[in-house]
Amino acid sequence: MTHQTAQPVFDKPEQFEKIRAGLLNGEEIIAVYDAIGAGTGFIAVTTRRVVLQDNSFVGKKVALTSVPYRQVSSVSFVSDKSMFGKFASSSIISIRAGSKDYEVQFRGEEKAKHVHDVVLWHMLNG
Repeated sequence: MTHQTAQPVFDKPEQFEKIRAGLLNGEEIIAVYDAIGAGTGFIAVTTRRVVLQDNSFVGKKVALTSVPYRQVSSVSFVSDKSMFGKFASSSIISIRAGSKDYEVQFRGEEKAKHVHDVVLWHMLNG
């Protein structure tokens, strides 16, 4: 199972189109989810990488960062309380690549779980 769906899922058409326009040959979008909180505008998972839009640069600059799955060393749920194997209490994930942590907060727990599971699958099977 590659966590691909027949049709990609996304929150906002303009975010989906931004990712679609930058796809590499043979790459497919799995999901594009809007993020909440400071910094990240959205996160996308494709068949080859994680793409994050960071809106926190000085001077209203925006960075679109691609992280190939082979560079991801961990993916975590971030929570202020113990989850004991439950995903329901968190809608934040953290992705570590090299020495950098990328933290993304979602509007729904299902989206966080979906991104977590896609990234984990690619880490273990890529």
